[in-house]
Amino acid sequence: MKKNTPEFFMSKALKEAFKASLIDEVPIGCVIVKDNKIVARGHNKRENKLDVTSHAEMEAIRKANKKLKNWRLVDCDLYVTIEPCIMCMGAIYQSHIRKVYYGAPDPKGGAVSSSINFNEIKNLNHYPEIEGGVLQEECSQIIKDYFKNKRKK
Repeated sequence: MKKNTPEFFMSKALKEAFKASLIDEVPIGCVIVKDNKIVARGHNKRENKLDVTSHAEMEAIRKANKKLKNWRLVDCDLYVTIEPCIMCMGAIYQSHIRKVYYGAPDPKGGAVSSSINFNEIKNLNHYPEIEGGVLQEECSQIIKDYFKNKRKK
C-alpha cells in the first residue's frame, strides 16, 4: 500500500479498530493526520471508561489537541473506520478539522450522509470536506465480525 494515501491512513485507523475489539469495544478506530504524519490515534473506549463520549474520534481529537497544544485542528485530516455520529461531527466542526475520511457508512447513526448530513446545516462557520468509502469493505467487515461473535456468546 502506497504511503501517505487515504488508504494508508485508513489502514492505521483499522489497526486502532482492532485494538478496540481486543478490549471488547465496538471496533471503530481513528487517526488524525497533519502534514502527512499521524499526530493522534484513538479507538472506542466507552465500555471500559464508562464514558459515552469516548468514541474513537473524540479520543483522537483530545490527543491531537494536547499534542498540538491547540483546540483548533485546522490543518488536520481525520480518518475513521465508520461514519461519524452527531456528537463526533459536532466535535469535528468545533475543532475545524479540514477533511474527514470515513470507511463504512453508519445507517443508524451516521451524521455525514446516513441519518443526517451536517454539511447541510445552515450558518455553521466551518464545513469540512468529506470523503466516504475509503477501505469500506474492510471497515464494514470488522464491525460485522465483532457483532457476529458477540451474538455467538
